[in-house]
Amino acid sequence: MGNPRTATLTFLGAAGTVTGSKYLLTVDDRRVLVDAGMFQGEKRWRLKNREPFPVNPSTIDDILITHAHADHTSYLPALVKHGFEGRIWCTEPTAALTEIVLRDSAKLQEQSVQDATRGGWSQHEHPTPLYDTADVEATLPLLTTVEWETNVDIAGVLWARWVRAGHILGSASIHVEVGPRSVLFSGDLGRHSHPILQGRGAPEAADLVVCESTYGDREHPEPEIPHEPFADAIRRTVGRGGQVIVPAFAIDRTEAVLRALVEMRRAGRIPDVPVAVDGPMTLKALDVYRSFADELADTITLADYTDLRLIETRDPSASKRLNGRTDPMIIISSSGMAEGGRVLYHLERRLPHARNTVVLTGYQALGTRGRALEDGAPVVKINGHYIPVKAEIVRDTEFSVHGDASDLIDWLRALGKQPDVVFLTHGEPHASAALRKRIADDLGWVAVVPRHGEVVSLT
Repeated sequence: MGNPRTATLTFLGAAGTVTGSKYLLTVDDRRVLVDAGMFQGEKRWRLKNREPFPVNPSTIDDILITHAHADHTSYLPALVKHGFEGRIWCTEPTAALTEIVLRDSAKLQEQSVQDATRGGWSQHEHPTPLYDTADVEATLPLLTTVEWETNVDIAGVLWARWVRAGHILGSASIHVEVGPRSVLFSGDLGRHSHPILQGRGAPEAADLVVCESTYGDREHPEPEIPHEPFADAIRRTVGRGGQVIVPAFAIDRTEAVLRALVEMRRAGRIPDVPVAVDGPMTLKALDVYRSFADELADTITLADYTDLRLIETRDPSASKRLNGRTDPMIIISSSGMAEGGRVLYHLERRLPHARNTVVLTGYQALGTRGRALEDGAPVVKINGHYIPVKAEIVRDTEFSVHGDASDLIDWLRALGKQPDVVFLTHGEPHASAALRKRIADDLGWVAVVPRHGEVVSLT
């Protein structure tokens, strides 16, 4: 690639917040977007999903995707709806999972509009989804798969290379070369080892690094007995005749929870009660994991759930029957932050009863129902109704596949070359600030927490 006259990087998401990842590379008159996630959590961020995109989507040439999670992909159909027609580059597993995520996102939005219209609790006279199923179907043909660690010519102005990030199936860090300059986008980074997947790779050093900081202010626990708070919650809840509800992300988290339950059951640490996985998206994602066996760790067999009395509910009628049961059992359902999906119906029915337990298995962003439950809210609002929280709330911190502060420092150190600047994104302000200080103290590098909308020069 030749030397560009001008090249800039603009932070359009995940700057000052942990969602909505979007980074715009402008090289002369060409535009390439890295990630296209929706904002979640606090209302001030969610409202940005409805604002006009800062540049006309029809002027974006290509989009590069690090991984399939909604906060990195679910804005794609909105861009297509408003004129984007270029290629969306990602790994093959990411393409398979993104198809599931986007279809589910449109379905949830359409259902939410129907519920709000029928229930009369929307603040808008005529509520509409950000995009619909037709927009998703127009988006899917644009997905273009790449090979691992292979240079790809993007829009004729830059090279991009995907390296395993060890976060979820297909997740990558993307190394971009813009003329003589380079930028490394970490994506979401996994821990040193993943319970299901191959470990993260070692990307090439870059002049600028955009690094996530979700857990930049903390360390993950390393207990002697894995997932004991989860196992203890199951034992106590079953003992009092209740049910355990597990809001879990459909992608990767459900697989990890099932694996943990298998190991608990084999060790006799939890009673033999039914385990339900509720939701077509979750089960489709499980099927995708099974289909990419070469991406999994050698010791994992996702098909081996014979130790569990597993119930799979793929259709709404089966889910309704499940929601009507009162016998002791474990129900795994998305979404992981309790912001949508079938888990809301399970929570609405079970939160008011002290015999039940909700086990939170991942990061809960500010402004989400999951965060409200984690913080001890006495009441949460679901489907237009205020629901009292009498159920026990438990947090299992071991499931996170985001790298903690030490994981992030080790990933940066392994680059082997000091970048000019490390930009810390995808974190709440206190987490990003803590990681910035640690980078300065441990590595002696310059780290900056960019502002939303900030532009930096690459030339």
